[in-house]
Amino acid sequence: MIELEDDLTLQNKRFNGITLARGTYLYCGSANGPGGIAARVKRHCKTTKKPHWHVDELTSNGVGRVVSVLAAPGGDECELRAALQAPDTQVPVPGFGSSDCTECLSHFMRASGGEVTTILARLAAAI
Repeated sequence: MIELEDDLTLQNKRFNGITLARGTYLYCGSANGPGGIAARVKRHCKTTKKPHWHVDELTSNGVGRVVSVLAAPGGDECELRAALQAPDTQVPVPGFGSSDCTECLSHFMRASGGEVTTILARLAAAI
């Protein structure tokens, strides 16, 4: 769960110029590389890093910060996204965080103000 404290205009070449409104966002990702989940979460929480993944742009500029993490060893990011996405959950940037996925619109969603408690309950049920 990432909190954007101000609006953020994306600068990467694929989504350049798209503005994300301040608020709470959810990102579902995998961690199949070196170091696994611990290394990936540690990287996402760092504020100084060279952007590699889409989500890095949110957390490396001082506007966004990771406020909560759920690690599900052996979990599937697409299944988790499906469990979290309610009919009214907004997908602000199709393709963001899911460029290697051919089935999901996005692995990145915006949570509305009162939805965070509901999202946490769906997370608990999904794992």
